[in-house]
Amino acid sequence: MALRAVVFDYGMVLTGLPDPEAHAAMLRIVGMPADRFETLYWADRHAYDEGKLTGIQFWQKLLPKAGMPENQKMVDELNQWDALMWTTQNHAMLAWQQHLQQHGLLTAILSNMGDNVLARIERESDWIHRFDVLVWSFQLHMAKPDPAIYHYTLQKLGTLPEETLFLDDRLINVEAAQALGMKAIQFSNIDKLRADLIAAGFGESLPLPA
Repeated sequence: MALRAVVFDYGMVLTGLPDPEAHAAMLRIVGMPADRFETLYWADRHAYDEGKLTGIQFWQKLLPKAGMPENQKMVDELNQWDALMWTTQNHAMLAWQQHLQQHGLLTAILSNMGDNVLARIERESDWIHRFDVLVWSFQLHMAKPDPAIYHYTLQKLGTLPEETLFLDDRLINVEAAQALGMKAIQFSNIDKLRADLIAAGFGESLPLPA
């Protein structure tokens, strides 16, 4: 069955690496080693992505765990730096998305995303509106790898799983898509993606990323 759509994760697929200046700023604010910060940062991130926490609530919950007093100014600063950290761009992948559309394929973003990060993306990145479908986890109160969010994306696209290619940097999310019958590839870099597309038999049917 011919491929009709390509679904992209946002972070680390359509974006580059997290902005190092923003990450360094958060470390300065909290005043802790990077490894400790990363542990605390990711502990409640899935709840944030599911919309169980707002960006403000996420940081209000993190600071006491770090042994820091409640400080709304600090919370606001961390919230803004966090949003900035995820607004880098992977120009090669964005160019490929346009080529896919020019060849008649539907394109979508399916992202585990919190409210404040999306607000900055919408302010800073007009290119997201080039996609046919946008699925942001916090708006639906469900997140990858929950099968329901993949089913929702397919419904919005109007495609069958076997007609849809999914790209994500996290293996657990790729495996969840594959379990539903979607074509799925774990993304790491543009050269590896090109090789993986050819190996999967898409070399003739898709324009390859440059």
